[in-house]
Amino acid sequence: MKTIALIGRPNVGKSSLFNILTKSRDAIVADFPGLTRDRHYSKTKINNTSMLVVDTGGLESSNKEEIFKRMYDQAEQAIDESDIVFFIVDGRLGIHPQDEEIAGLLRKKNKITLLIINKSEGLNKDLLISEFSTLGIRNHICVSASHREGISLIEEFLLPYSINTSVNTIDSKLIKISILGKPNVGKSTLINSILGEDRFIAFDQPGTTRDSISADYEYKGKKIAVIDTAGIRKKGRVTDVIEKFSLLKSIKSIAESNISVLVINADDGLGAQDLQILGYIIEYGKPLVIAVNKWDLLDPYKKEIFINSIQKKTHFFTNYEIVYISALKKMGINKLFNSIFQAFNSSKIKIKTSILNKFIIDLQLVHQPPIFRGIRPKLKYVHQGDVFPPTFIIHGNHLSGIKKDYIKFIESSFIKTFNLIGTPIKIQFVESENPFDDQKSKKMKKTGLVTRRKEINIIREKIKRKKTNQ
Repeated sequence: MKTIALIGRPNVGKSSLFNILTKSRDAIVADFPGLTRDRHYSKTKINNTSMLVVDTGGLESSNKEEIFKRMYDQAEQAIDESDIVFFIVDGRLGIHPQDEEIAGLLRKKNKITLLIINKSEGLNKDLLISEFSTLGIRNHICVSASHREGISLIEEFLLPYSINTSVNTIDSKLIKISILGKPNVGKSTLINSILGEDRFIAFDQPGTTRDSISADYEYKGKKIAVIDTAGIRKKGRVTDVIEKFSLLKSIKSIAESNISVLVINADDGLGAQDLQILGYIIEYGKPLVIAVNKWDLLDPYKKEIFINSIQKKTHFFTNYEIVYISALKKMGINKLFNSIFQAFNSSKIKIKTSILNKFIIDLQLVHQPPIFRGIRPKLKYVHQGDVFPPTFIIHGNHLSGIKKDYIKFIESSFIKTFNLIGTPIKIQFVESENPFDDQKSKKMKKTGLVTRRKEINIIREKIKRKKTNQ
């Protein structure tokens, strides 16, 4: 599979082109320079050939800020990994000194390079090519990513590197794990420790990660995709436009993942922001593992306070595993994966109806539903309706009288009996119909009521007539 790296200055349209080539909206696109920071990989098909496209942050060697140095390193690593480089420039702004520096870097790397002059709609193509020819790159085309002009020229350039194959880009066995948390709790550091490389920029500054980016990995023979997300803050505090985009992408990653890992800073404890993220995860019905990061920095007394505090604050949702880790020191990674796989297996479990029916009978022998308005609800039988999360449908009589406390008892019994650790479960009640109350008898009853009302009205009219005659 050929790898294509998109390289260029900030805000020249790399992410827009990335979305077009991958036929997706995976990369955040806005009129702000420096929006993309990490390497963003995505598989796609071009000319019926599977290719890997890599979006990168803007190359700015002149900017001395630490975050831009890290972005430069990420982009340079993408060039080293690639087979083909798309060097993207801004046709409207013209040639820039930074473009010349990038061209010099690419010549040293000796990669197959295509110069893509973007934002060229309405401009003289010959003049543009003449201006940018000073960069010394032989292959060049003019496109407009925002108007989808010139995309066919890119496909023509890639024809010699295409083979007639058909590869399914969706792997049904892939476990998608979203890493969530407040800004600056160590999400990117954790993923780098898992992957064993500096795949994402890990920097001591809130808001370093802006996009939700996935990285494929194999752990003990199991294929996983780890999704790094932007830190989620309270909605009331989100004022920056870029941060709003990042928040939406993070929430979307919860919906699209198989399991969520909530990373908490051990020193901060479980705060209101963490509870809000926990609310998103519960809302989407996703399995959950809580990873308490920087655990090695706490003394025994603070550790005890933290454990007591988290149990009190999560009393409304108790079916989760807590793993204490140090992302920087790679401590607890194996335990984290064991909990992840346990929660994932719990969420996809399928239980035979015969086993479930025996369970529901034994459950009522231990603790019957409380009497409601003189009638005791009866649970007759149960079957499984769905997975991800496991859904159980209980049939019986007078089920509307079952109170919340007894529903909680049923849920906890399901979790303990079938070891459903780490996954939410859904319970649905269906009132059993009376087999003797068929449609025919219902119609007869309805007809009888109508006939009776008519007779009453006739009698009333007769009485009125007698009164008027008298």
